[in-house]
Amino acid sequence: MTPTEKQLIRSTWAAVEPIQDVASDLFYARLFELDPRLAALFAETDMRRQGRMLMQTLAIVVKSLDDLSVVVPAVEALGRRHVGYGVQPEDYATVGGALLWTLEQGLGDAFTPDVRAAWAGAYGIVSSVMIAAAEQVEIEASAA
Repeated sequence: MTPTEKQLIRSTWAAVEPIQDVASDLFYARLFELDPRLAALFAETDMRRQGRMLMQTLAIVVKSLDDLSVVVPAVEALGRRHVGYGVQPEDYATVGGALLWTLEQGLGDAFTPDVRAAWAGAYGIVSSVMIAAAEQVEIEASAA
């Protein structure tokens, strides 16, 4: 990621942080609208707590933009856990769409094409690490 992309993410995240509860509610509503099947994965979930965990995860990623390798082990672990929840590789694109839509709603005019590209790039990095870790779990399970 370029320094400009990192700065765009940091500055826009600063605007999202004060509205985290609203943002997480918007995110999950949009996620379930985009793919109602995903709502079943959260049937037994405390969604307020889930929303806080999502926002905490995003905050950690934003704070680690200068050295994403610091968060790779945690992101890999998250990807491995998501296998057990029933998350499929194609679900990550839906999550990315919901994330970008949520940011657009929360940021309004500040959600420029450059901001969108920066966030999409960061999400692409994180989701690719999660998908790779999930695929490794499946490879190990089929070999066992």
